[in-house]
Amino acid sequence: MTTIDNNTNPLTRLGQRIASGRATVGIFGLGYVGLPLALRFAEVGIKVIGFDIDLNKVQLLNQGQSYIERLTPALVQAAQSQGFEATADFSRTQELDALIICVPTPLNAQREPDLSFIVNTVEAALPYMQEGQLMSLESTTWPGTTEEILAPRLQTQGLVPGHNCALVFSPEREDPGNPHYGTKDIPKVIGGMTASCLQLGQALYELAIQTMVPVSSTKAAEMTKLLENIHRSVNIGLVNEMKIVADKMGINIHEVIDAAATKPFGFVPYKPGPGLGGHCIPIDPFYLTWKAREYGVNTRFIELAGEINHYMPQWVVGKVADALNECGKAINGSRILVLGLAYKKNIDDTRESPAVEILDLLRTKGAQIDYSDPHVPVFPRKRDYHFDLQSVALDAGNIASYDCLVLATDHDNFNYALVLEHAKLVVDTRGRLSGPNVLRG
Repeated sequence: MTTIDNNTNPLTRLGQRIASGRATVGIFGLGYVGLPLALRFAEVGIKVIGFDIDLNKVQLLNQGQSYIERLTPALVQAAQSQGFEATADFSRTQELDALIICVPTPLNAQREPDLSFIVNTVEAALPYMQEGQLMSLESTTWPGTTEEILAPRLQTQGLVPGHNCALVFSPEREDPGNPHYGTKDIPKVIGGMTASCLQLGQALYELAIQTMVPVSSTKAAEMTKLLENIHRSVNIGLVNEMKIVADKMGINIHEVIDAAATKPFGFVPYKPGPGLGGHCIPIDPFYLTWKAREYGVNTRFIELAGEINHYMPQWVVGKVADALNECGKAINGSRILVLGLAYKKNIDDTRESPAVEILDLLRTKGAQIDYSDPHVPVFPRKRDYHFDLQSVALDAGNIASYDCLVLATDHDNFNYALVLEHAKLVVDTRGRLSGPNVLRG
């Protein structure tokens, strides 16, 4: 680690504790980002305390159990052997050397940034903070959040970043279900409020992450995360619009994309689908468009992609209506099974999943709806949607009993041969199936 100015005694002591591996790390928010990071720090022998306001999560973790499919109880128990524990008691902040904030940053009803989870977490921890601690924000947000929202709150407690505490922004880059890149393997961007903040933050993360990517400021790090996700949003919006055009022309867009992807330069394939899911891509572009208005900038290109992607669940339901109509039926009263509830294949994460919106739209139109997802046995608790549903077994009898199946998430462990054999009608939003009873959606 680069030497910290010896005149900054609290930071010198912090640097020494990090360098010696004696630092205690607190992870605030034990969801799909925070829990993998907590387990990774524990894996390399760092003492970790996990904080969450969900008492059920805290209890499960302290019992050696897990609520995220890919993070097995064995991984939690291995972390416990290294001292990992979960708590809802924010007074334990005083035991920490580093606070890493991994809480949600959703949109409010007006589709504007909602930083309440960040603010509430910081204000709950703040009375127990002290000199010589490092705070890192990982939650995706608009450029300026770290220095405009977090730093002033620290200063109310006499904590000045770069003087007697450290403050950094290091955006999460988790990709659930990706077998090639785990938490330790994904290069980690980081920006600090001062040079010494950056040095300390980089030294901390280097204990658990293989490659660090320092940038000049917290704003640059915040903008980096937004660019990554807006890049995907815009390109997915493009292929979704191309899908609609191709469908009108009777062209299989998936065939076209596969053919275009053979070009060895200048083209990156993106796959269309029923809409955007996950916590990042459907939400993050709105964080930048909101902030850009403060500078008098109208981000029309980004907003257009958002409109297209937001429209896709409605387009899928329209395709279901067309398909049923060809069979002399209406959505109203039809039995419809949605295949896949997670926002992408082979995971149990349903955040912002377009499959959920498709279910809601179908229910509104009078359909008798069910879903089947081996990764999501019971419909989870959500802020905006409520369904009293459990996953339906995908056997021949059940498949044949529905008027239409909608493939929303193409999990690899679905028995597609069985679906094709017994389904009356399938609307495929992922380009996975072909057959006389299949309509591309």
